Amino acid sequence: MFTGIVTDLGEVRRVVRGQGQDARFEIATSYDLSTVDIGASIAHNGVCLTVIETGPDWYVIQASDETLSKTTLGDWQEGTRVNLERACKVGDELGGHIVSGHVDGVARVVSIRPENESMRFTFEAPVALAKFVAPKGSVALDGVSLTVNEVDGRHFGINVIPHTQAVTTFGRLREGDCVNMEIDMLARYVARLLERD
Repeated sequence: MFTGIVTDLGEVRRVVRGQGQDARFEIATSYDLSTVDIGASIAHNGVCLTVIETGPDWYVIQASDETLSKTTLGDWQEGTRVNLERACKVGDELGGHIVSGHVDGVARVVSIRPENESMRFTFEAPVALAKFVAPKGSVALDGVSLTVNEVDGRHFGINVIPHTQAVTTFGRLREGDCVNMEIDMLARYVARLLERD
């Protein structure tokens, strides 16, 4: 489990495509790799992936064809910046909201405009996920826990403060870019319960 609070901005150093459609990514990080075990879970732009190899300032993850096709990871190349978050431990502060690292779909940046010191982002959710997005609810976008300001059909808006822009990939997003989207876990289960009635 994760909280949607990014703790490092990593970078893809190397991409190796397998004979199938799987891929291995070497990720540069400032994490102390002596504290990262083989088999550890780390969220990469919101996608929970397993560490399979480590070096002094890098580690390797492998993504299946399914993951590459359902997330933005299929577009990663050398130099791609990546929001990183290590898995929660019992007793850790829950600073964002409960995030599983299981991406539900890909949202698109519709517009970006200044709003006071923040930037107002408008996203378009996939049709199947739009019903799960609610004003003042939570959403994880590229692994960042964010509060929804307003919803208009498939479009929803969020504000990103300067700190978040600086320490995540949000400072690099442009109109038309896509981000991994994980809906709020509570919204998912409430909707499931209502379907049974």
